[in-house]
Amino acid sequence: MRHRLADDRGAGSVLALAVIGAVVALVVGIVPVLAILVDTQRAANAADAAALAAADATSGAVATSGSACELAGRVARRGGAEVVSCEIDGLEASVAVRLTAALFPVTARARAGPPPP
Repeated sequence: MRHRLADDRGAGSVLALAVIGAVVALVVGIVPVLAILVDTQRAANAADAAALAAADATSGAVATSGSACELAGRVARRGGAEVVSCEIDGLEASVAVRLTAALFPVTARARAGPPPP
């Protein structure tokens, strides 16, 4: 019986299972965080595009059938987001968008127009 306790056969299998378990736990913890970071960037891109579209429509660079904010809404929807607020001040457009990530809503704001004086 004493000889059997000193036998280390099968220890490699246990070690391999422990390493695989640690890697799986690490991946399960990191992937959602990375997904939220990707969705944050998607929201920022949609906000930028929507603000640029609204500013272009306000300046007359782009002809649109509706208002500048309606155009911003259409552009944001193409980016997978929805416009939460849209403000036009002269030639400047400020747009806030929201999209729903895995479990969390992600918002982003963007401003487009001529540079401030």
